[in-house]
Amino acid sequence: MSRRERGPESGLGGAEVAAEDAEHAEPESPDQCLSLLPWDRFSAWLHCVCVVGFDLELGQAVEVIYPPHSKLTDKEKTNICYLSFPDSNSGCLGDTQFCFRFRRSPGRKVSFCCFLDQLDRDLPVYLKKDSAYYYGYVYFRQVRDKSLKRGYFQKSLVLISKLPYVHLFRTMLKQIAPEYFEKSEAFLEAVCSDIDRWPAPVPGKVLQLPLMGLIMKLRIPTYRDKPGTPPIVQNMHQADAQISMALPTVHEVDLFRCFCPVFFHIQMLWELVLLGEPLVVMAPSPAESSETVLALVSCISPLKYCSDFRPYFTIHDSEFKEYTTRTQAPPSVILGVTNPFFAKTLQHWPHIIRIGDIKLPGEVPKQVKVKKLKNLKTLDSKPGVYTSYKPYLNKDEEIVKQLQKGVQQKRPTEAQSVILRRYFLELTESFIIPLERYVASLMPLQKCISPWKSPPQLRQFSQDDFMKTLEKAGPQLTSGLKGDWIGLYRHFLKSPNFDGWFRSRQREMTQKLEALHLEALCNENLVFWSQKHTEVETVDLVLKLKNKLLQADREHLPVNTDTLKKLQTHINDIILALPDDLQDILLKTGTT
Repeated sequence: MSRRERGPESGLGGAEVAAEDAEHAEPESPDQCLSLLPWDRFSAWLHCVCVVGFDLELGQAVEVIYPPHSKLTDKEKTNICYLSFPDSNSGCLGDTQFCFRFRRSPGRKVSFCCFLDQLDRDLPVYLKKDSAYYYGYVYFRQVRDKSLKRGYFQKSLVLISKLPYVHLFRTMLKQIAPEYFEKSEAFLEAVCSDIDRWPAPVPGKVLQLPLMGLIMKLRIPTYRDKPGTPPIVQNMHQADAQISMALPTVHEVDLFRCFCPVFFHIQMLWELVLLGEPLVVMAPSPAESSETVLALVSCISPLKYCSDFRPYFTIHDSEFKEYTTRTQAPPSVILGVTNPFFAKTLQHWPHIIRIGDIKLPGEVPKQVKVKKLKNLKTLDSKPGVYTSYKPYLNKDEEIVKQLQKGVQQKRPTEAQSVILRRYFLELTESFIIPLERYVASLMPLQKCISPWKSPPQLRQFSQDDFMKTLEKAGPQLTSGLKGDWIGLYRHFLKSPNFDGWFRSRQREMTQKLEALHLEALCNENLVFWSQKHTEVETVDLVLKLKNKLLQADREHLPVNTDTLKKLQTHINDIILALPDDLQDILLKTGTT
């Protein structure tokens, strides 16, 4: 079933007033769909909660899955087991938080109700869930315990979800995991019961989520938000004794902290991510690898990164052979790894980012040159970017100076991240606006739409025609950066990110044409037309109009309710003008 991805893929030209959010965000009552069965509300946020422990004979094992009816295949359980523990070389003593992403097993039903699909359509494209993947959000504890044979207590509390809300789930785990390790299963059951009382994850609405005496307040972005605008969620005084916590974001990571080890190369890394180049992040622990991979994926926002990415990837992963084979070129994927084995296994990859422990620098980081791949022999190699890639654009020295000045002045990392996020946003928008403008020109004129003919087709995308537009309407209109923009566009047009962006654009414009065609039909006197034609032709028209209504509902065409009601009235009037026997048949007849 196709679904309309409303709003611009890149989020450009999007902002409308915040008051409109609430109007669009709640189509009906969320409770109508989310209180049908126990655990429906829980399922809107999480698939399940897992506890992974270490068994001396079996190794890592899933000890608890909650709710108990949650379904995971053996392959999914195996992936969760290995991805929920740091590699032994990481030496993660104490508490560690990180996240991973893995493929769902094929052939499984997607048990999301219609209302949740509606919510997904209201999200920015980069936050839409990918039904082929799960995220795992981990809180891992390793502490010495002489009472255990191994001498260590090792356990992970893992939230499995389709939602990419890394900051929300990280905050949740920070609140519940330490207490869970002390109180065990009864506490976990109480946590899940709280989650099953949460409202639906409605974009654009300030939500209050109760969690073990705490109220988390947050706002999920919508596609109508102006890119780069932070959500306004205020800490309001609670009438009762509950503590309120406002989350500034549901999905963003600390961008500056993640890029700090390699921030002299941020512009080159932006190009590599934009072009969908194979990238591997080698880090000392899953916390650093997962945050850096998520930061890389987010740096081309509001464009969606359309290839696979794994914030934490191990040699036990079910896609290990597929992604490390030397029999073909490395795939378009971003991997985060910590095992030293990968330094050898992935040394044929064209772009490798080596990072040390992520710490906020007390002094200005030293300029680090791009290193040659042959110099990367072990995971202990010096931090830096190992690649032979030559960036298309000249380096923007201003952003580096601005961030360096921030370090010298001890500017808070949150402020540094805001500067860096705005820089990436402006760079991405400067790049994508010429493409947006050209693709919009492929749309047929409204005067070409006739109610009595099929909707016209979009004109074909021509690389040559697009390139010709860049001379007068290229990125130079919004960006002062010099360099080979033409070469960057040529490379981008071959990438998975362009393919995903353009497919979404095509679908969006095709649905717009269908909607305009439907409106053109509504503006005709269809009853008068039917009186001038035979019964066979009239019956054919009624069936086609019914199919139009079905298509509008099924594909969520951008048509207002009044238009649909008007078309239904036309259909009823035409049917009532027909003989009784035909009326009976047509009133009972559904649509295909």
